[in-house]
Amino acid sequence: MGKLKRSPALFVAVADRFKALAEPARLSIIYALQRGERTVSELVDDTGLSQANVSKHLRLLHAHGFVKRRRNSQFMHYSVADRAVFRLCDAMCDHIESELKTPRRLARSS
Repeated sequence: MGKLKRSPALFVAVADRFKALAEPARLSIIYALQRGERTVSELVDDTGLSQANVSKHLRLLHAHGFVKRRRNSQFMHYSVADRAVFRLCDAMCDHIESELKTPRRLARSS
């Protein structure tokens, strides 16, 4: 799991970032941004979320450094700030999908 010694402050920062991803709507937005830069309207279309909901989640994702934004005339364009978030999400999705496909050992022994 990497280095053995980690500071408590680092654990707090990591937990805070994980909390930002601990919402299905925000994960949906992150994955919609995998296709590239999007406006709020495009993200509304991509995710099925309301404009207010998308905007609220984008503010939080931006505050935690997951997305960056760029103004182009009257529209704000959003993109992923660090593509490492996809590796993190893919690793967890792959792990959970494999768990769901594997019968529980406890269920077999009862």
